[in-house]
Amino acid sequence: MGCARAPGARPPPTPPMLLLLLSQLLMSPTVRGDCGPPPEIPNAMTEVDKGSTFPENSFVTYSCIKGFQKIPDKENTAFCLKNGVWSSLETFCNKSCDAPTRISFASLKKEYINMNYFPVGSTVEYECRPGFQRQPLLSGKSTCQENLEWSKVAEICRKKSCPNPGEIKNGHINITTDILFGSEIFFSCDTGYRLVGVSSVYCFLMDNTVGWSDPFPICTEILCSEPPKIDNGAIRVESDTYAYRHVVTYVCAKGFILVGKSSIYCTVNNGQGEWSDQAPQCIEKSKIPTTPKTTVNVPSTRIPLTSQKPTTAKVPGTRVPPVSQKHTTVNVPATQHVPATKTTTHHPTRTSKENERSTSGLVAGIIVLDTIIIAKTSWTLLKSDRSSDFQEKKSDIPV
Repeated sequence: MGCARAPGARPPPTPPMLLLLLSQLLMSPTVRGDCGPPPEIPNAMTEVDKGSTFPENSFVTYSCIKGFQKIPDKENTAFCLKNGVWSSLETFCNKSCDAPTRISFASLKKEYINMNYFPVGSTVEYECRPGFQRQPLLSGKSTCQENLEWSKVAEICRKKSCPNPGEIKNGHINITTDILFGSEIFFSCDTGYRLVGVSSVYCFLMDNTVGWSDPFPICTEILCSEPPKIDNGAIRVESDTYAYRHVVTYVCAKGFILVGKSSIYCTVNNGQGEWSDQAPQCIEKSKIPTTPKTTVNVPSTRIPLTSQKPTTAKVPGTRVPPVSQKHTTVNVPATQHVPATKTTTHHPTRTSKENERSTSGLVAGIIVLDTIIIAKTSWTLLKSDRSSDFQEKKSDIPV
């Protein structure tokens, strides 16, 4: 239970130890913040909040501005000392190239990998990456130039080559670019063959050299299943296997007729073998419906007359017969007698003029007779109007 203080009584005196602690607290740099803002460093900067205090033993760290790099082994941190003064710093930022150029065929040698300060004039060296081989007589060095850019690196390395792929049986290898490190080649098979394995391979790194990423595929022959069997028939020549374009022919037993295609062949569809058509059927002759025969009237080779009236030519012996039914009467002098079966008659009393006239008539008759015979042989008939012309010509022939 606490005791109440009497009115008008004085407070107890403060102990000396408490006063000492309060005075030290007031004199502490944390409270005083007497180091002030951090100093400015050439080519460097630090991020400090406004109004910050910097008591004893507090510190700030600087970083180099763009275009400058920290010099290795140089301090970049300042400390607030007991006397309220910042520790001194040497210039630790200097002009430097950025990290060396990264190139596809080579990498930095090990001694340059962890470096980050590259002042003007400094040099780095490259070595070939795995999968590449060194080109002699070319320099693999690069130098930081005055413009803080690295000098160009010569192409000191070239790709290694994979083994020649050669050929694959019943297939093809498609080399789109080359067979150097990183390239890809493709495989395909001839028609009637199927690819077994990968369709492409890469030339990739294998230990200290290069090789193909996978074993090469093979092309196997595509086979059809056994051809279908048919009732009352058989395959003419059977085989153990049926490959692409293999033809089979069906024949029927005696008394049966083959209906459908007699031959089918093995073809390829989506990489699978199949037969080109369905197998035929062998049907009994008696069960095949017969169709009535169609009679075709074939006209004779003789050309019909254009006139309805037929023209009859009678040739008795060598005498020219009349063409039409109408007879032509020729008056012959009584002293002349012409036999019916002879074409020539001798008349001792006939004059030379009459003989000439008779001979010319005989020749004309022979010519007309030959014309008729030729016309009948070639099956070419004269038109009806030719008959009248023939009558007129016959009337002019002297007897």
